[in-house]
Amino acid sequence: MPGPSDVPAQKEFSPSMRVDLLISDWRAALPVEASMEEKERLLYGSAWEAYQEGDYGFGLWCWHECDRLSNNLNGNIREVTRILGPGRYFGFSHRKAVAASVPVERIYRPRKGDMSTPRPDAFVLPHYQVLCVYLLRAEAGDKTSKALLEIALGELEDLRRNDAFLKHFETFRDLWNRTKNSDGGAGPVSAPSTPEPPVAAAPVAAPRPARRKASRARP
Repeated sequence: MPGPSDVPAQKEFSPSMRVDLLISDWRAALPVEASMEEKERLLYGSAWEAYQEGDYGFGLWCWHECDRLSNNLNGNIREVTRILGPGRYFGFSHRKAVAASVPVERIYRPRKGDMSTPRPDAFVLPHYQVLCVYLLRAEAGDKTSKALLEIALGELEDLRRNDAFLKHFETFRDLWNRTKNSDGGAGPVSAPSTPEPPVAAAPVAAPRPARRKASRARP
C-alpha cells in the first residue's frame, strides 16, 4: 500500500554514526553571525532535505529534533513549526513510515554495565523511538518485538518521571490506535500527518551547507 504523498519513498537508511558525522559537519559550516533560531532552521533544513531525498536515517534525526524542540517550548507545536519552517514538522505519517523501516536487528541495545561502543552500521535510537518501532513490529505479528514492548511498558510509569520524551511515544501509540480502530483493524493504515498550525509567511529558502563525506568515524 503506498504511503501518504508527503512521505518520501525510502532509498537508503543511513546508520546513526554516518548521520551524526554529517550533522556535525553541517553544524560546523553554519554562519557564525546567524541567530540561534536561524542555525536551528538551517541545520534542520539540511537534514530534512536529505530525508526528502529518501534517506530515512536523517528522518530519525528530524523526528527527534522536532520532539526536542517541542519539549524545550512546552509542547507549543506552532512555535516549533515557526522555527523549522512550514511543512517541515515531522508528523505521524513520517514517524510511522520511518519506524516501520528501522532494521530491528541493528538497533544498538547496550546491557547494563556494557562498555562496548556501537558498530558503525548500528542504529542508536532514543528509548521512546525504539518503543515506537517495537509497537509497529508487534502489531505486524513480530513476537520478539511484542515481548520486548510488554517488558518496556511495565517500566513506563517509573521511567516517565525521568524521561521527557516518553510522552511522545504515548502520543504515537494513541494516534496509531485511533487510526487503526477507525479502519476497523483491517490492514495497515495510511494515517494523516499531525496537523500543523498555519504560519503567516513562508520563510525564504535557506542555503544548505555543502555535504562533506565522512571518511572515518570520529572517536
